[in-house]
Amino acid sequence: MAGRSRAEVESEIKETLGLVPHFFAGIPDDLLDYEWEIFKKLELGETLIPNKYKELMGIALHSETKCRYCTLFHTEAARLFGATEEEIQEAVHYAKHSLGWSAYLNGMQEDYDAFAQELGRIKEYLAAKD
Repeated sequence: MAGRSRAEVESEIKETLGLVPHFFAGIPDDLLDYEWEIFKKLELGETLIPNKYKELMGIALHSETKCRYCTLFHTEAARLFGATEEEIQEAVHYAKHSLGWSAYLNGMQEDYDAFAQELGRIKEYLAAKD
């Protein structure tokens, strides 16, 4: 896979995206082919997780990392892959909710083993209800 010249890889990037984004410019020549293949597979390709859901995960993740570049990228990609504004809002709200519980549980130094045990009991109870 890796080993193509920078010009060959940039030609494929341009054919795929319509231009070569500037963020690829700083990648060393010997790594560009490798990085592009990973980007192409994970961001554009079909994987086990449908693209819309990967991008919603990216929005949620980067709402916490506060990377405006990644938040913008994943928001626009989610829209391209069919996410609605309501789904985008829900992804961000879910991130806020989950992060709040993380702060609380860690801040209160909840006993991890007791937490895991209770979670196992909840899982069994809910499974038995189905």
